[in-house]
Amino acid sequence: FPVTIGDVYGRLSNTNEILFTAVFTDECGIGPNNGGQELDLHQFVLNQSTGYASSLWASHYGVINRVNRLLQAAATITPVVNDTVDETERYNSILAEAKALRAYSYFQLLTYFSTDLTDDSALGVMLFEDVPPIDVKLPRSTNGEVFALIESDLAFAEANLVDRTGVTAYKYVSTNMINAFRARMYLYRKNYTLAKQYAQAVVSAGPALTIATPYVAANFYSETASTNPYRRIWADLSQGETIFALSRPTGGSWGNIASGFFFNTTSATGGAFLDMGRNLFDQLAETNGDIRRLAFVDQSSLIAANPLTLDNPNRDDVLVIDKYPGKPTQPLRNDLKLFRMSEMYFILAECAVAENQLPVAAGYIKNIRDGRNRLSAQPLPVYADQQQAWADILKERRKELCFEGHRYIDIKRVGPLANKSIDRSIIDDIIQTLPTTIPNNDYRFTMPIPQDEIQANPTIQQNPGYN
Repeated sequence: FPVTIGDVYGRLSNTNEILFTAVFTDECGIGPNNGGQELDLHQFVLNQSTGYASSLWASHYGVINRVNRLLQAAATITPVVNDTVDETERYNSILAEAKALRAYSYFQLLTYFSTDLTDDSALGVMLFEDVPPIDVKLPRSTNGEVFALIESDLAFAEANLVDRTGVTAYKYVSTNMINAFRARMYLYRKNYTLAKQYAQAVVSAGPALTIATPYVAANFYSETASTNPYRRIWADLSQGETIFALSRPTGGSWGNIASGFFFNTTSATGGAFLDMGRNLFDQLAETNGDIRRLAFVDQSSLIAANPLTLDNPNRDDVLVIDKYPGKPTQPLRNDLKLFRMSEMYFILAECAVAENQLPVAAGYIKNIRDGRNRLSAQPLPVYADQQQAWADILKERRKELCFEGHRYIDIKRVGPLANKSIDRSIIDDIIQTLPTTIPNNDYRFTMPIPQDEIQANPTIQQNPGYN
């Protein structure tokens, strides 16, 4: 079937990563309207039949398939070149966008389904650049083989992309998005030299880190008129520090990201079957003036002073997730922010720790904390050693990037360096005698190859721990 670049953008999503991460780690607690939703996953039951494994796998292979179809069709088209028009540049730029998106989907698959991104010989995922027959059965390629295609796609994109212009340009692949992608990719692969290079390029190019002021209590939560720069990002009122976002307009049959937490609206009476984990909330609330405490927790929340003493904390301590406050006529729908400037500062901080430049890392963390505080500048952290620095970066990433799909991978990457893992309160589950964490080296920090792929493809190999 014919595919356009719009079809590729329309297929791309990180909703599965956001919701899986939120439920499995320590971002969510069980809400007052829960009727069994997500209980198994929240209790660390992860196997090849888990729906998110299948959905994430199929979602990104759907993007890859669409890109491959677009490239196959494009090969049959010759751009018009005459005295009045030359379509070559636009033609190549569309291909550049498509290849960058294919690279992103392959990277997401590797990130979740490969045991070790730093090992090129480790098993990766299925690799194909064409449109395979419906009955093809492909084994897993190595990480190195998949990364070779990612690098090739990104090199082509960098050489041929013409950045779009206008107020919605950040919702398309750009040079800045490619650099941010590379910064994240090299960080995950522990190539700190290149991660630092590309993160610095993004910081230099902008946009600037969004600040927490002005804060006007009367309009802060307004869906259409909030004047707070940070809140405006999440209400889709302005780009702010967003580098690349997936557009989810009011019209059309787009998915609604907040429907992963609520039945109706993002409020205490909106059918919250999941709410914010108590320990995450406490971290957001620990510093006076932290704008994230207001931006990520709805004003309708029921906040208990001593939740551990409650008979029913799931009903009487309801911390309403408001990172996705919805749109005026679509209360559960928001754009999906894939890359933001704050992540680039975190990447630079991690690179500094890897180089044992602890005061430099502390400076980047202070930049974030200053930008997020509406009342005052924050003290410069002082790290006694690398482990303490890793732990502070992990903590700040937890607060800033919550409900954006980072925490699961962050614990896998940084947890062993920081001696940290999942950090839940005992009241986050209905059954308050269950384990609140798993070791940071647990096999479940790599997702299983989904059962439907295993059944249909005898050449595929399952990840350790799931056999």
